[in-house]
This record gives sequence, C-alpha cells and structure tokens, in this order.
Amino acid sequence: MNQYDNTPINSPFRWAGGKFYARKLISDFIPKHEQYIEPFFGGGSIFFYKNKTKSILNDADKELMNCYRIIKNRVDELIEYLDGEKATKERHNFYKNEFKPKNSLERAAQYYYLNRTSYSGIMKLQNCFFGYGDKYSMRPENWGRQLKKNSEKLIGTKLLSDKFEDLFDKVKLNKDTFLFIDPPYYNADQDKFYRKSFDLDDHRNLMKILKKYRNKVKYLITYDDCEEIRNLYSWADNIIDKEWNYTINRTDDQKNEKKLKDGYSSKRKKGKEIFIINYPVPKKSDQLKLF
Repeated sequence: MNQYDNTPINSPFRWAGGKFYARKLISDFIPKHEQYIEPFFGGGSIFFYKNKTKSILNDADKELMNCYRIIKNRVDELIEYLDGEKATKERHNFYKNEFKPKNSLERAAQYYYLNRTSYSGIMKLQNCFFGYGDKYSMRPENWGRQLKKNSEKLIGTKLLSDKFEDLFDKVKLNKDTFLFIDPPYYNADQDKFYRKSFDLDDHRNLMKILKKYRNKVKYLITYDDCEEIRNLYSWADNIIDKEWNYTINRTDDQKNEKKLKDGYSSKRKKGKEIFIINYPVPKKSDQLKLF
C-alpha cells in the first residue's frame, strides 16, 4: 500500500467543470466496490479523494492521459523538467505557441504547465488563456510536491485513452464494479471547455450503454440538470437533485479590468446537477470507507 492510497489528496490539474467542490457530497453516494472505473477521468477529483481500490481510469483526451502516465511512471523526470519554471504570461505564451515537444515527457510538461497557468485549466487551445495569481494558484515551486502525491496514488491503476463505447467492451464488469461517470455537460459550451467534443449522439449512446448495463454494475452519473437529460434517463432508478458551492478561479475580471491583486475575486456560485444512480442510496454502513 502506498502512502496516499487511503488519503484524500487534490487532483494534479485545474479542471473546468471538475468535481472538487462536490467531492464530499459525491462520496456519500459511493457504495462498497472492488473495482472502480471512470470512463471520463478528466481532473480525477473523486479518484484522488476516495480510498483506492482496483482502478481503471479512462479519458479520450490522449494528451491528458499521456500526462497522467508520465505522472504515474516518470514523475521525477517531470518534476526535474519543470524545476525552476515561473508562472508568467511570457512562459505561458511560449508553451502554448512556440514550444514543440519532441517526446512524451515534453508533451506532458507542456500540458501540465498550460493547465496550471491557464484560466480555470481550460485546455482548448483557442480558449487557453493565461490565468494565474500567486495568492490563488499553486506556486510552481510546489508543483513537484503535489505531483509526488498524485504519482503514488496512481501506482497500480490502469490508464486508458479509449472512446467510452470501446471501454465498456474492453473491461470486465461485474456486481462488484462501481463506475463514476462524469461526462461533458449537456448544455456546455463545447468549443470553450472541451478538447474532445461530445455531441447529442454521444449523450444518447452513453445512455443506451448504461441502460444495457443497469443490472450488471453499479454506477453514479453526474449531469447538468436539464429537461433533455431527465427525459433521456426517465427509466433510471434514482434521479437526485444536488447542489454545492463552487468558484471559477481567475486572475482578473477582464471585462472591468479588475485584478486579484487589487482585491478582485470570483463570487462563489451554486453548482446544480442531478445524480443518477442505479442502486439504493447507500447507508453509511453500506459505503466503502473513503478516508
């Protein structure tokens, strides 16, 4: 067992639409399980929060998963490569527009640097703008310490970069499998947030697959609360309304030319989503111990 297997830690990434502020809330719904699967791993806040079980972590974004593999298997090299970096607009511009990675390590360094220094961690290059503040973002000198923790927790996991349809055909599923499914939002601005688009057919295909497996595995789906999703999942056993506080981190209010150093900060907002689960809401005694 590694040091951080049973310790809640933060994701290595900033992530638009991530579940950092909902970690405790979601954990209350996670049942006991032997195998844990995330088809849309993204920032991985839930995996890094919960106690580790046998885990299969997947995302169709190959650059994201390459970075996770480097964090898992070559974290010391990544830390050494990033040693001495500064979070500046100039370096951000360099990594975004000028840097030409020659290998998987350099691709991971580019991805990680841009993620940590961009507004809300948005990695769609057209909207990947510098968004870092010393008081509100992890300082570069602390990146290595966090990456070490993430590397330890990733040891023993299986990292994949498949389309979600292919993932269900590839992995072995049974009653002891639990899937946490956090797909792109139905009403999200695809062009702004996501490197990989997720259209209406994708949402429908995901629903069909989950309906097919509804009696074979346990799963929890998080979705933005809208009529279209409620209609798609009208057959589901439980659709639960949930909300939590969250903030979108940024270094300035560009519209009004206000800076964080001048006292500007984003207002905390309410995240409103629905949880779709295909099992009875677990009692505390029926849950996996998460921390």
